[in-house]
Amino acid sequence: MPMDLALLGFLMVATFMTLIMTKRMTPLVALIVIPTIFGVVAGQAAGLGDMMIDGIKNLAPTGVMLLFAILFFSTMTDTGLFDPLVGRLIRLVHGDPTRILLGTVVLCALVSLDGDGSTTYIITIAALLPLYKRYDMNRLYLCCLLMATSGIMNLTPWGGPTARAASALKLDPATLFLPLIPGMIAGLASLLALAVWFGRKERARIGAVQAREEAEFTGMAVSQYPEARRPKLIWFNGLLVVTLLTLLVWGLLPLSVLMMIAFAIAMIVNYPGVAEQKERIAAHAGNVLSVVSLIFAAGIFTGILGGTGMVEAMSKEVVGMIPPVMGPYMAPITALLSLPFTFFISNDAFYFGMLPILAEAGAHYGVSPMAIARASLMGQPVHLLSPLVPSTYLLVSLAGVDLADHQRFTLLPAAMVCAVMTLVGMIALAFPFVAG
Repeated sequence: MPMDLALLGFLMVATFMTLIMTKRMTPLVALIVIPTIFGVVAGQAAGLGDMMIDGIKNLAPTGVMLLFAILFFSTMTDTGLFDPLVGRLIRLVHGDPTRILLGTVVLCALVSLDGDGSTTYIITIAALLPLYKRYDMNRLYLCCLLMATSGIMNLTPWGGPTARAASALKLDPATLFLPLIPGMIAGLASLLALAVWFGRKERARIGAVQAREEAEFTGMAVSQYPEARRPKLIWFNGLLVVTLLTLLVWGLLPLSVLMMIAFAIAMIVNYPGVAEQKERIAAHAGNVLSVVSLIFAAGIFTGILGGTGMVEAMSKEVVGMIPPVMGPYMAPITALLSLPFTFFISNDAFYFGMLPILAEAGAHYGVSPMAIARASLMGQPVHLLSPLVPSTYLLVSLAGVDLADHQRFTLLPAAMVCAVMTLVGMIALAFPFVAG
């Protein structure tokens, strides 16, 4: 029966991806309907309810965090907090698309040091999206560069994937991380080169734009609601954001709780009237609903995928297909497998379910668990394209880009970055090409 479950799992994922990428079904509907149908076909209809609830419970903190993160940073944007930053950026780029695209990578790399993709997207898009709109630039470039950069920076020891890999194989996160630095640097360099290429294409399309009256930029391209701006409170709001990010890195409270508290403080100080608060919440309710509803729908997908045993069956089936003669090459094989598997299943399922199996198989051929763990992290830029990643919905929602368009456009560049990091990782001996 494991083979049957594995086959159903692969078919379920393939059906889901085909339907959303061909736009025959919205991600929200597909995340609910497709796993339900395959769960029934698997003969586990009686337990589907519990599986769905378990999946929703696991993603509930993420859903709450995104809900209040969108409300908080949208409120900060409404107050005009990011207007000076955008004004300075506009003066620096001089209407040059290449500079804007290069700045996208650099800014995202710096902001990503906090280890949280959702916060990174909110901050960087708040700063950069007005530039892309002002100069009529392709926002698929924005999403592509932000996601790939975030995927690289997500490998820090306090990032989720590295922590999961270390925990699953009982390794030291710092020891696991340090040899990955050359590959990360090479990955960022490849993204800067990609940004230059995108920039040349944009120059050919729109030219170097000479924005009129740049020196008199008022920031209204950021704040869409003039009545909501609070220029006199900019220092307080700035301190509130810095405090929030500091506590986030410090880990004093769960991120969802920090976002709730920060949002409440922002509302009380900037919009003390009840009517004003309701107006600000209503202004962003549509954005919040579109993102959070997808998060809970993704919980149903992951709950059924894991609860039916499909994930475990898929993992064992793939490992079983590796011929013994390829055993000494388990590290690069793991790096290759990390691309599709972290895309099709969650990081938790891959690192806690599949990685130990890969490490055990590698041990038989003299490949160390540390090498397998490092190799397993190479697919993270592609992983972030997965419809099972909550922050993906936040990114495309804030940027106003269709998810399927983003996936089609970004898949090849993300895979390229993974290949660069893998090649440099093998050269730098972060993990060996062959055991022994």
